[in-house]
Amino acid sequence: MATDYDAPRRTDTEDLNEDSLEELKARRSEAQSAAVDVDEGDTAESFELPGADLSGEELSVRVIPKQADEFTCTSCFLVYHRSRLARENGNSRICVDCA
Repeated sequence: MATDYDAPRRTDTEDLNEDSLEELKARRSEAQSAAVDVDEGDTAESFELPGADLSGEELSVRVIPKQADEFTCTSCFLVYHRSRLARENGNSRICVDCA
């Protein structure tokens, strides 16, 4: 037998019992009272837009110098551990991502 997955699902009890208009209105008001009202203005303040002025912000980042077991990829200029070295030609070192 073919099943229509787009059709709304109904249980056997729903098929047997035809609800009155008053019961349906009561259920609808109960479902609406459980919803939480959210002020859209409050949620919009927490989002940062691209190109926002961040000149007043101060960042502090600890920079660690390149270690003896690391190399700088000559293609993407990122520092990797030597286990990520794909090939080396003289001074040219290429990581596995760029290879």
